[in-house]
Amino acid sequence: MQCDIGCEKTRIENIIRQGIWSSGTDGVVLGLSGGIDSAVVAALASASLGSERVSAFFLPSATTPPEDEADVCELCQMYGLELQIIPINGIIDAYRRMDGFVDEPHLVGNLMARTRMAILYYQANLRNRIVIGTSNRTEYLIGYCTKWGDNAADLQPILHLSKQDVYLLGAELGIPEAIMKKKPSAGLWEGQSDELEIGIPYADLDAALASLEENNWEAENEIQERVLALVRKSAHKRLPALSLAGSDPRAR
Repeated sequence: MQCDIGCEKTRIENIIRQGIWSSGTDGVVLGLSGGIDSAVVAALASASLGSERVSAFFLPSATTPPEDEADVCELCQMYGLELQIIPINGIIDAYRRMDGFVDEPHLVGNLMARTRMAILYYQANLRNRIVIGTSNRTEYLIGYCTKWGDNAADLQPILHLSKQDVYLLGAELGIPEAIMKKKPSAGLWEGQSDELEIGIPYADLDAALASLEENNWEAENEIQERVLALVRKSAHKRLPALSLAGSDPRAR
């Protein structure tokens, strides 16, 4: 973090308010997963805007663990958020009926992430609100996200924080213990774990990324080489679409 936790909380709440002011909208739409990242964003958005300006959605699939819904409901009760639950099973099943559909876990997982994105943006349009994202810096840098899926948002208030920083902030905010102790998982298939899928524990990821940034992205050991490979392979997820169009100064 750039400053202590109290200062960081204030900085994030300020940028959330700035995002609403600059967009001319009435609030934010937030997708809750039952995990630490979306829980921290829920707490910060509620403190920044008031719970009435935060529309919370839980979008479970057939592979979503039942405890996630219980944790989301507890979180929303804690912060006074009105929660809407919209299962996405029917939408995914409709895709499965397409000719040539390949029911492979990674493909279906990406499809679920993009389906959730479409629902959140529909709800944001309906309410004159913007979508607030829940991406952290660790996953952003290694590309652990679905392009135009869970990384799609109008405002990313914790994108500058490592996964370890998110946990520190969550502890300060009083996020429920069940969420704090839960193994990170996108729930994209049964038994899925973020750390198992990535192949590197978050603590090691954060340490490797910090060292790489300090050393001008020169790897010094095997873990750093693996992390650097992930960063390079996922660069397209962090860059605008390649085109021959020049930048428009009016969009700056």
